[in-house]
Amino acid sequence: MLAKIELKDEVNCKIHGLSAVTRRKLKDKFSYMLPHAFHVPAYQMGRWDGKVGFFTFGALTYTNLLEDIVPALLDDGYEIEIEDHRVGYGEFNFTDIAEDHFAHKVWPEGHPAVGEPVVLRDYQVEIINNFLRNPSSIQEIATGAGKTLITAGLSNLVEESLEDESSVMHKIATGSDRARTLVIVPNKGLVTQTEDDYVNLGLDVGVYFGDRKELGKTHTICTWQSLESMRKRFRDGTGDISLEEFSKGVLCVIVDEVHQAKADVLKNLLTGPFANVPLRWGLTGTIPKAEHEQVGIKVSLGNIVGELSAAKLQEEGILSNCQVDIIQLLDGVEYSNYQSELSYLTTDTARLDYMASMIQQIAAGGNTLVLVDRVKAGKGLVERLPEGTSTFVNGAMKNETRRGHYKEI
Repeated sequence: MLAKIELKDEVNCKIHGLSAVTRRKLKDKFSYMLPHAFHVPAYQMGRWDGKVGFFTFGALTYTNLLEDIVPALLDDGYEIEIEDHRVGYGEFNFTDIAEDHFAHKVWPEGHPAVGEPVVLRDYQVEIINNFLRNPSSIQEIATGAGKTLITAGLSNLVEESLEDESSVMHKIATGSDRARTLVIVPNKGLVTQTEDDYVNLGLDVGVYFGDRKELGKTHTICTWQSLESMRKRFRDGTGDISLEEFSKGVLCVIVDEVHQAKADVLKNLLTGPFANVPLRWGLTGTIPKAEHEQVGIKVSLGNIVGELSAAKLQEEGILSNCQVDIIQLLDGVEYSNYQSELSYLTTDTARLDYMASMIQQIAAGGNTLVLVDRVKAGKGLVERLPEGTSTFVNGAMKNETRRGHYKEI
């Protein structure tokens, strides 16, 4: 029996010649029950099986799953033939980055090392070079490792390869006036933060979110929400650019904080309009625990090829060591429902008085960050702290103002 694997693009494929038995077996193998399915009326009424699948009965699937599919086909006695319809980018021969790659630039005002050359840490060099060896991959990198600088390093190396007349990237870019890299981040704050680092390193960068829609740059930074909004607006006839048009000339997609993007939205983007992008890298501090989300990320970006834990960064003195003290307050009250208890926890005068006093004692040792999950609680604490000693940063505050407070801290 012959199984012909048709590679449609960088991520999607179709397998021809499979029996109904084999297709059913693979469909079941790559189907995953959604945890929330039990609460969906369609599942309760029997109209939906509650699963998400990555292999259809028509044998449509994803290239990054072939490492698990091919052994199953060989076990069933199939011979394998490949029919490759990908654009044909060839091998990418990047030059490894070194720690002094950005040493001709200096850290800007507001940085702890202001005025000093930008030097990559050894683990940042290792992470970047690991990505270069794996054109479609993910690395689990702890928060605080300097992922923005890692992203900038990758973008810069791709840009240099675009300019190298002997490189594959240059040959791909030839004839395209919009050849560029795309960096997808989870929120507007990270867009501007990433943009600041790119500008400081002298990269040609533009952003696409809100009322700033800068096209034609070598590097574009946007949120996945902006891309999804672009798709919906064009579909509804209120937008003037489609995702397909926007993706033309994109040769590299870097997804920062992969775990914060909705799994289905990210997968639809990367396996749809951006399916022909040859270089796709993902960074995340946390790999999702749900199996279907892990597979969704894998089919979109690739396998996990590296890991850097927070514990390792603490050992190297990059991150502070952490001491956790749990303070249990004795609240002698009872409530019959969640809403009433929540109201007490966030607005009770005596409770807020006590916490404000505790915050003042802790703050005697230095800058103190207090996290609250209700605006009322934050306002209540600020009112109880000495005037001018605290700032309440919340969603009502303008983004630029928030950035100013973050930088001050």
